[in-house]
Amino acid sequence: MRLPTLPPSLLPALQHVMRPLVRLMLKNGVTYGGFAELLKAIFVEVAEREFRLDDKPPTDSRVSLLTGVHRKDVKRLRAKAHESEVALPEIISFGAHLVSVWLNNSPFCAQPGSPQPLARLASTGGECSFDALVAQVSKDIRARVVLDEWLRLGVVRLDDQDRVHLETKAFIPKRGFDEKAAYFRHNLHDHACAAVHNLSEDGEPFFERSVHYDSLSPAAVRQLREAVQAEGMQLLIGFNQLAAELEKRDAPPPNARQRITIGLYFYTEPSPPAGAPPTEASSS
Repeated sequence: MRLPTLPPSLLPALQHVMRPLVRLMLKNGVTYGGFAELLKAIFVEVAEREFRLDDKPPTDSRVSLLTGVHRKDVKRLRAKAHESEVALPEIISFGAHLVSVWLNNSPFCAQPGSPQPLARLASTGGECSFDALVAQVSKDIRARVVLDEWLRLGVVRLDDQDRVHLETKAFIPKRGFDEKAAYFRHNLHDHACAAVHNLSEDGEPFFERSVHYDSLSPAAVRQLREAVQAEGMQLLIGFNQLAAELEKRDAPPPNARQRITIGLYFYTEPSPPAGAPPTEASSS
């Protein structure tokens, strides 16, 4: 078997990408040894699942050759069951669906993108209540349980008239590490998949573009941050509305369903010390 030639720019790129992930691990007590064992298992899993010959599972020896993981470790790791890491946890996907209904479906919104404050109880608000909203998405989950959790996460607030107000136009908890970690896992995974596809696969590339400046003032950065939060959120709401309409209008058979992720992000940090000429503008 002929192994691919390593592009000289790949390892420096991976080194750069790993720095914020290592920062996150060190902040949360993940050591090199613990992560190395996790990474070893991922190497074995990906080699087993995605590098097959004639759709047959590779042998331990071939996995060892592909990954550099010792054959004894390959055998041990392959004996373990692997969990899928694609889908969001059920409580997260339920929350995202519920917010989408609140934003887009009558009588819960005045118009798409403008959620109404909802009476907490069906006894006072009828069909335009938080009870009715939860019941429209699931008959198995009590509205009070959802409300208590969303109040804890800062997704909603209660006013003095016992009405529930949506505090965010997407299910992005303000508090709760586990919930944020679920989105971290989902969003970073899908962004990385798009970037890896564009770097290494044939066929139509995924849309992946960004704008870079490195000589902006703090005031200019604040203005751009506010513009991205306002205009970017409106853009994502529009995509959400279109996706909801298409899902209703063009429902596929169960064996032909596909999932999507559409993202938009903003990041800033101090520019490197003066020396190199500043980049006025670029996009990629």
